[in-house]
Amino acid sequence: MQKLSIVLALLIPGVVFAQAPVSKLGSGSIEERLNQLERVMDARNAAQMALLDQMNTLQNEVAELRGRTEEHAYQLEQILQRQREIYQELDRRLAVTPPVTPTQQSEGQVQGNAGGVAMSSNLNENDAYDRAIKLVLEQKRYDDAIPAFREFLERFPESTYAANAHYWLGQLLFADGKLDDAKKEFSIVVDNFPDSNKRGDCLLKLGRIAQQQQQPQAARSYFQRVIDSYPSSTEADLARKQLAEM
Repeated sequence: MQKLSIVLALLIPGVVFAQAPVSKLGSGSIEERLNQLERVMDARNAAQMALLDQMNTLQNEVAELRGRTEEHAYQLEQILQRQREIYQELDRRLAVTPPVTPTQQSEGQVQGNAGGVAMSSNLNENDAYDRAIKLVLEQKRYDDAIPAFREFLERFPESTYAANAHYWLGQLLFADGKLDDAKKEFSIVVDNFPDSNKRGDCLLKLGRIAQQQQQPQAARSYFQRVIDSYPSSTEADLARKQLAEM
């Protein structure tokens, strides 16, 4: 028995097994007992490998769930951003504004509103912009909205709604897959309307267009501009996510 203990210690140093009586290995020669012990070790190793496979499977499932959660969070943020844009436009249209006097109309003065976009004194201009916006927000006639915004910008290139019109036109073109045309509209807002509340989102969209056009360096530059210019905004959070995923 002492010899068996010495042999086991030499064969499997440092391994601690469950304290079971040696007699359970059966009686017989040392070779028979070693064979029994080898079978026990094989069974234990097989159980450990099965447990390891289960752990790997669980880790993969957790990683997949985490990826789905991040994707859903991004999609939700996009939906919330879209809702904020809609609310801003609705606030602008539903805001109560003082009546425009004939003197103000003749002088071209502008009335303020709660949505951050000035109300033009030109009633035809207001109606034209409202018609284009309704095609997007109410009637969902996106194909008709594109020429409506283009016509508006041709008729009123200096309109107080020009930045918003370029932005919405860019959004519609982007959704339609016309990336070069969308890039042009977003760039107009970025370059010509530095005070527009749509500028941050335009920079973000320019970054996504650059990504889709396989221009990673340009995309990073646009995303970084969003972060530098609007560090506390929702657009900056989205830009950080985009950079982290590149």
